Amino acid sequence: MSVLEIKQLHASIEDKEILKGVDLVVKTGEVHAIMGPNGTGKSTLSSVIMGHPHYKVTSGDILLDGESILDWSVDERARAGLFLAMQYPSEISGVTNAELIRTAMNARRPNNPISVMQFIKEMDQQMASLHMDEDMAERYVNEGFSGGEKKRNEILQMKLLSPKVAILDEIDSGLDIDALKIVADGVNDMRGDTFGALMITHYKRLLDYIHPDVVHIMMDGRIVQTGDMTLVNQLEEHGYQAIAESMQIDWKGE
Repeated sequence: MSVLEIKQLHASIEDKEILKGVDLVVKTGEVHAIMGPNGTGKSTLSSVIMGHPHYKVTSGDILLDGESILDWSVDERARAGLFLAMQYPSEISGVTNAELIRTAMNARRPNNPISVMQFIKEMDQQMASLHMDEDMAERYVNEGFSGGEKKRNEILQMKLLSPKVAILDEIDSGLDIDALKIVADGVNDMRGDTFGALMITHYKRLLDYIHPDVVHIMMDGRIVQTGDMTLVNQLEEHGYQAIAESMQIDWKGE
């Protein structure tokens, strides 16, 4: 079992504090969901976990399997088994999907690189499961991709890299219902004892397809409530203002 542990994490950007004491534990075998209003720090949390250089951790810690990763580079965190599916994936001109993913896979297994034939077989299988056209393997990463294609491409990378813990930052944004089902199926295929996930979302509809084991509500830079899908249903009915009032959080709405 692998464990991602976030302990009293405070982080800022340009001297503005965004994370104000986040505590969170995600284990393999678990899927967690984080919900919260805009501007509360959800995407900042995902970026800080992966070591985005624009953010400064001012106190607290991030541990993977008991070892602090605060001083690790982004690629060291990725090689150790962390993965981020980004809300807005970048385009990489001149680099094909196949080149990027095979290089990333081999970076995680330097003593046992995957053969070309085995890689092609695995990539073809996963692309088919995500209803991706065969030519996407040789297209430049995300260049000219639709929103749905970009999100499926993020899930393709996740499935082939097999991370210990994946952070999924609004993988449902901009997807129609058919694309959402495909992406959700891709995540559900990964569920098991060797995989954990932290999903960030605004909408219950994603959680109707990927049922989380744990649900967290994040407001004002910290996690203020933790529960199960009952918490999501309460949120749908009463909104964030009711949570803010019950937790005595000074939040005026968006």
